[in-house]
Amino acid sequence: MSGSESGDVNKTVVEELEKGQAVVQVSEEDLKMTRKVLWKLDTRILPVLAVMFLCSFQDRTNVGNARLYNLEEDIAITDHQYDAGLAIFYATYILSEIPSNLILKKVTPGVWLPCLTFLWGVSAMSIGFVKNFSAFVGVRALLGFMEGGLLPGIVLYLSTIYTRGELGFRIGIFYTAASLAGAFGGLLARGISEIGKRGGLNQWSWIFTLEGLFTACVGICAYFLLPNGAGSAKFLTPEERSFATNRLQRAAGNGNREKEMAEKFSWGEVRRGVFSLQTWFTALAYFGILSGLYSFGLFLPTIITGLGYTANEAQLWSVIPYATASVVTVCTAYASDRFRVRGPIMLCTLPLAIIGYAVIGNTSNNNVKYGMTFLMATGLYSSVPPVLGWLSNNSAGHYKRATTSGLQLAIANCGGFVAVFIYPQSQGPSYHQGHSIILGLLCAGWVLILCNVLFCAKINRDKAAGKWDKYRGYGDDRDPTFKLVL
Repeated sequence: MSGSESGDVNKTVVEELEKGQAVVQVSEEDLKMTRKVLWKLDTRILPVLAVMFLCSFQDRTNVGNARLYNLEEDIAITDHQYDAGLAIFYATYILSEIPSNLILKKVTPGVWLPCLTFLWGVSAMSIGFVKNFSAFVGVRALLGFMEGGLLPGIVLYLSTIYTRGELGFRIGIFYTAASLAGAFGGLLARGISEIGKRGGLNQWSWIFTLEGLFTACVGICAYFLLPNGAGSAKFLTPEERSFATNRLQRAAGNGNREKEMAEKFSWGEVRRGVFSLQTWFTALAYFGILSGLYSFGLFLPTIITGLGYTANEAQLWSVIPYATASVVTVCTAYASDRFRVRGPIMLCTLPLAIIGYAVIGNTSNNNVKYGMTFLMATGLYSSVPPVLGWLSNNSAGHYKRATTSGLQLAIANCGGFVAVFIYPQSQGPSYHQGHSIILGLLCAGWVLILCNVLFCAKINRDKAAGKWDKYRGYGDDRDPTFKLVL
């Protein structure tokens, strides 16, 4: 087969993949090169992003571990002031997400993402030295502002490196770091607590200081490891870089990739992202998921302590649900890419969390409560990669995708406000009210996901019927050749 014929075959295959159609023929040479390039991208980029996101999730939730070692008593804050310190983090976190994504292209991912990691690492480390409520709130606010741009930036970054059909699994791989952060966070906090009060610092101080220092070091290393894109990756040969770039261009079709690369900032694209129904369907559903996920991460140690375990035992027992969730999350993300669907996957995973919250809030059996944490963690974590990949898949045009990714996460992260106020210690150990609120949000989320599936299916039918032909040649998600992922 000639090079031209090989290219034609590969173009057809990629376009068919993007349209969700069956593939019957492919060049063996291109298959080998694709596997080789993807292997290098996966093994050089995803581990770095996974560690960065692990640090992100750990540094926002380790306050729950630190709380078990007398954080509130040592800096003389009340239960309500502790909640306020958690809430201010989400306020600044949310405010920074969209602006961060809009400047990502200008500053470049290889510089911006590592810089954010370093700066929030320093901020996290500083929490270990706070002495009062004002300092606690101030540093938590700074931490949120620095950390907010990471996740939307990573999703946007990956969407420029992988095709639409490859994105879900990759998001699942790095997002698994979040559940691993929960697993290792308990173990790490347990180990760090053994340092005691050496060096004039309390046990909780050492948790913040050492974990923040590690994050700052990760940021420095990431600066030297992350490329700005497949076309500039030094670990690829010139031939592989050319193939990776051409592969993405063919996948986009009709020169759409070149249009995105040359795209200038436009408020019109920002408005398209803000007023997209898909953005609001997925963002509000994700809001319910993150309300549960953040409350789960912040208060699981406290919940387990309420079941009769000591602080040290709670750290260890909190590991197992997270570890289980990490395995299921990867499997779910793989299935999402394999079958090229997002919404239907979530319609199957969310009921796991719904059952978990429905049972745990209405039983007094400690063994049953702990068992339900497995369903809660599995259902919540495994639902995140599909919802993140879904909106990115269906948003074309760099600045629209930057807006939708940032806005989706900004809305969803408002769940942090819910999380910090619905599990006061006075409700323990049953936390019936808190669990009931999360249960209602997850049920609403399930309905919203179903609405988005039906909405995307309708748009695809309308495009097939010629109702979107006026957008032909636009090179974005309005183009009738652009089929939405369900």
